[in-house]
Amino acid sequence: SDNFWTRVKILTPPDTHHVKAAAGWLELGNANEAATELEKITEKHTNHPDVLEMHWQVKAMQKDWNACVNTATILTQKAPSRPSGWIHRSFALHEMGRTQEAYDLLIPALAVFEKNWIIPYNIACYLCQLDRKTEAIEKLKMAFERGGDDARGTAREDDDLKPLREELDSI
Repeated sequence: SDNFWTRVKILTPPDTHHVKAAAGWLELGNANEAATELEKITEKHTNHPDVLEMHWQVKAMQKDWNACVNTATILTQKAPSRPSGWIHRSFALHEMGRTQEAYDLLIPALAVFEKNWIIPYNIACYLCQLDRKTEAIEKLKMAFERGGDDARGTAREDDDLKPLREELDSI
């Protein structure tokens, strides 16, 4: 039968070790060493979702947003059921000043990942930056319903939501 596990190859050693080592290097703030670990991944696993996730993290730390968009796009294709690819792609586009595109590409994920609070939260950020405050507040309400204190705490610190700072406590 064609299920998830027959389509996605299981990541096996030594590649699992390289991914874990890359994660360790990222925790230490060393994206270059993390990238070196990922270069050791066998060819058959280079597009494995776990490897792609780690690759995105490395490129994000290096602020290589073009590479981030490319990696996240592949992740949405290889693992469409993971919200991270959709979130990461739009985040990178927003970092590049392509906020409308970030919004356009993330909005379809809103209905797919109904429990995820980061998606409506990020959409609210993009709407706020696009000066669409009323819509931003609606999406922020959704994020707060889904994410509770985590979403509210994040919102208080987020520069993208500065135009809504005064309204936050009443949302």
